[in-house]
Amino acid sequence: MRYVAFLRGINVSGQKLIKMTDLKQYFIEMGLKNVVTYIQSGNVIFDDETRDLASLKVFIEKYLHSKLGYEVIVILRSQQQIKDIIDNNPLINNTTGEKDKVYVTLLSEKPVSDCINLVKPFANDMEQVVQQNSEFYLSTPAYGNTKLSNTLLENKTKIKATTRNWATINKVVLL
Repeated sequence: MRYVAFLRGINVSGQKLIKMTDLKQYFIEMGLKNVVTYIQSGNVIFDDETRDLASLKVFIEKYLHSKLGYEVIVILRSQQQIKDIIDNNPLINNTTGEKDKVYVTLLSEKPVSDCINLVKPFANDMEQVVQQNSEFYLSTPAYGNTKLSNTLLENKTKIKATTRNWATINKVVLL
């Protein structure tokens, strides 16, 4: 089974720095196969046939904590789940074709209820936000200026999350 691990909060603003070569080596040391990293934001693609999604997530988080000395939140999706995220993006047909302005926030767990009404009031007239399952899709002219940040979504949902741009989501599924 092919998986993508999205690591939350590493290599951001000089915090929790880790080289991708080191990160790749840690995943290999864990016994994971065909390990590939993609860009510095902590995207690791790998194969594993021995564990289910939930136990694999815990295993990776514990191992990284033992190696790095700090907690790293791992948001794990199967390759098929990433394909479904791509195929079911409700915003792609509604944007002006600037797919680099589309983002996906991946929650670490499925919310017990629909959370969109908690975050929609923070969108401006140039933004769209849609929730599907454990993901929020966002279209914004400038992610750096939106109130619909990863932090806001975590605060409102009370669930750990990480955000990736549309290009990254589309790339990791191919690796």
